[in-house]
Amino acid sequence: MTITVFLVSLCGAMAMGIPVAISLLICGIALMFYLGQFDTQILASNLMDGADNFPLMAIPFFILAGELMNAGGISKRIINFAMSLVGHIRGGFGYVAIIASVIFSGLSGSAVADTAALGAILIPMMASAGYNKPRSGALIASAGIIAPIMPLSVPMIVFGVTAGVSIPKLFMSGIFPGFLLAVFLAVAWAWMVRKDDFKVEPRRTLSETLVAARGAAWAFVLPFVIIFGLRGGVFTPTEAASIAAWYALFVGMFVYRELTPKTLVKVLISSAKTTSVIMLLAASAMVSSWLITVANIPDQIVDLLRPLMGNKILLMLAINLIVLMVGTAMDVMPTILILTPVLMPIVKMAGIDPIYFGFMFVFNNCIGLLTPPVGTVLNVAAGVGKISMEDIIKSVMPFMWIEIGLLLLLTVFPDLVIVPLNFFTHR
Repeated sequence: MTITVFLVSLCGAMAMGIPVAISLLICGIALMFYLGQFDTQILASNLMDGADNFPLMAIPFFILAGELMNAGGISKRIINFAMSLVGHIRGGFGYVAIIASVIFSGLSGSAVADTAALGAILIPMMASAGYNKPRSGALIASAGIIAPIMPLSVPMIVFGVTAGVSIPKLFMSGIFPGFLLAVFLAVAWAWMVRKDDFKVEPRRTLSETLVAARGAAWAFVLPFVIIFGLRGGVFTPTEAASIAAWYALFVGMFVYRELTPKTLVKVLISSAKTTSVIMLLAASAMVSSWLITVANIPDQIVDLLRPLMGNKILLMLAINLIVLMVGTAMDVMPTILILTPVLMPIVKMAGIDPIYFGFMFVFNNCIGLLTPPVGTVLNVAAGVGKISMEDIIKSVMPFMWIEIGLLLLLTVFPDLVIVPLNFFTHR
């Protein structure tokens, strides 16, 4: 009955169009009444605890860093460098999108920010060169989710805080799978464009490539500094986020000189709005999380999944299926905040590596960014590319199946995540 109250109150509130953060509060209050523990002080205390969390300070800094990079000219220089490398290859613009997404992933940690930045620049260029516009937007959206599964990932910060696991290790867990996803997308793109007829960019000379590399050099430094700094224990994820924001500000204002005081004000306002949404979600989720524990909902879920507890792969397949289904109707952050307290006790009881599970959980949630009706990243790609949702949904399906296939591969062969993780962290 407790699970029914939890699901009906949460889903019912969201079905009525109530924002997710407020729906989480309503769900918490409904559980309080059902358990006979309604107390406004407990409500207020959990709300404060949800937001008053030091690792969460990394989120506004990473969001600000991403906004500063887009406004400060770093984005277009990364694209120009990628063009100098593969622009002359058949379907070169697609490979540019994938390479740029990998580079961006170490700078912003946000699929939405990366997709918006790349889509606004590349989709018009691809359309003018004769590429299929919906398919171009679909590729950019699909490559956009590389950002949240590689360092520096905002969803991994949220998961790490909610689950109480190491955020630096979560970051390291996504490095190899992130590159693997890029390879899978590149192979799929090569197959799709093998017979298409479009304009190919002229091959850049070595000197032109070096000029493009020099222009983008400032963008390459930051990911390496942060990854090696986190791996070596030089700074925490929160400090790394602060470094990223200050670095982006310095490069945009004093190196490229494209970030003006007027633009900076707009960037700060935009970052504050995005941060406020995530922090309100985190605060509201703490209320539901506390009550989920009090109501023993994890134990009830364990009883439902107990027949699978003896087989880690079957259990992970079942959890992946549940998360994929939830991801079609809910965004990444609320899904992580709602399901993490429910699933982590099951994962620990089954003996599954919590860092491995954290990566798989975040990756699975990110695939949901491509699925309608929510499909945040898909909506962004359609918006910046001026593509109808119907067309881009049809075009994204092959890429989405590729990503689901990779998810299944990593489920059946967990060492593809765990072995590289052990190498990067010396576990």
